[in-house]
Amino acid sequence: MSVVLAFDQGTTSSRAIVFDHSGAILGVAQQEFTQHYPQPGWVEHDANEIWQSQLDVARRVLAQCDLSATDVASIGIANQRETTLLWDRATGEPIHHAIVWQDRRTAPYCDSLHAAGHTEIVQQKSGLLIDSYFCATKLHWLLENVPGARQRAERGELAFGTIDSWLFWKLTGGRVHATDVTNASRTMLLNIESCQWDDDLLSLFNVPRSVLPEVLPSSHLYGETDAELFGSPIKIGGAAGDQQSALFGQNCTRHGMAKNTFGTGCFMLMNIGDKPKVSTCKLLTTVACNVGGRREYALEGSVFIAGAVVQWLRDGLGIIDDSAEIESLAASVPDSDGVYMVPAFAGLGAPHWDSFARGTIVGITRGTKRAHLARAALEGIAYQVADVLDAMRQDSGIPIAELRVDGGASANDLLMQFQADILQVPVVRPKVIETTALGAAYLAGLAVGFWNDVSEIADVWQTDRVFQPSMPADEVARRRARWAEALQRSLAWEPNL
Repeated sequence: MSVVLAFDQGTTSSRAIVFDHSGAILGVAQQEFTQHYPQPGWVEHDANEIWQSQLDVARRVLAQCDLSATDVASIGIANQRETTLLWDRATGEPIHHAIVWQDRRTAPYCDSLHAAGHTEIVQQKSGLLIDSYFCATKLHWLLENVPGARQRAERGELAFGTIDSWLFWKLTGGRVHATDVTNASRTMLLNIESCQWDDDLLSLFNVPRSVLPEVLPSSHLYGETDAELFGSPIKIGGAAGDQQSALFGQNCTRHGMAKNTFGTGCFMLMNIGDKPKVSTCKLLTTVACNVGGRREYALEGSVFIAGAVVQWLRDGLGIIDDSAEIESLAASVPDSDGVYMVPAFAGLGAPHWDSFARGTIVGITRGTKRAHLARAALEGIAYQVADVLDAMRQDSGIPIAELRVDGGASANDLLMQFQADILQVPVVRPKVIETTALGAAYLAGLAVGFWNDVSEIADVWQTDRVFQPSMPADEVARRRARWAEALQRSLAWEPNL
């Protein structure tokens, strides 16, 4: 068995990537799927479309590489986190569209929980802040709003899962209802210390235990695929939420190492070792991974809209035809000419946590061109990341020597240089920027002996380029002060969702 197959099931597309033993990419297949916006602030996915797209790209990449199922040592899954789904155990059919992590419909419910004084106990138990970002309030909404859902759940007829659980179920023909510990830690229902479902949290959100999947390690033999899917069974050996998978794929296995993934959103994680630490700066505490019986934790700051702002420029405004055009367009002007874009299309995440913020563009003049908007969009991504890094430095008390980066937008040299300038720390891009998928491959390979241990895979990681900060500190301070002013104008814009 010569390869590992990684599923990178993201927010806007499903991908499958084949890795060899050296960590090299042999093939990639990708397919976008439909985004559903039934109301302002609501975002949904068709779970069956996700499954079909993920199956299609997996089959396609194996054919592209002239491989069969018997060549694949293991499948690893990295998935969009917090996206919440309920399905019928008997039929395997979802009872409603999946509610996506970006969805803000439960923001008023979250406000009521804050007002009732539940904030501290939820953070102490789950490591998370009460927010509609996480699964618990989405699951509560499904149980309360889909006709008959609560009664069916109480009778044990329904199964809840994040997308990893859904893929396990579909790959194994319903034999496996499980989740890995990193995804479980994003539900707001898991006790961050014990890594078991917490009775107090289940009671608070009125979630019956019968719907929950089994919580398993990130590197673990979950089962085998049905033979008819790929011609022969393939072992499923690893799973992690996409951001934890990227942290592992970046080899951030030492205390204080940090990475940022530039995807649909931006997600910065810092390894904080084998004990959880509750944040005082509105960051999250999450499980980083569980490999070989060793559990590690991370601090995390989440930016909801990053690469999605480029998609908006393409699909919403039509100022570019292809996302890859953004760099050359932005580089055609020396700066944003005083334009600042706060892409709070779905509210603001860390460290602001304002569900009611909305996207804002300030500083427009008659001289503003589409290139200035493109540049302001890229810079808006970098400013949000800088806000998170400031909070992480303060929370951890650890100086960050470098930031490792990955994800699609990390290939944008202009953005990476501006990021290094605004952060005033080196930004390190690896040769393989598909570290989300690579992390899933590592986890899957370790479970079946494709790689022997973590030290063996550490040698696979290689640097492509280091972006050194070059902007004068006073100019950084001036720009960040103006960004802070623009940010203030976006806050609490939509009080009545």
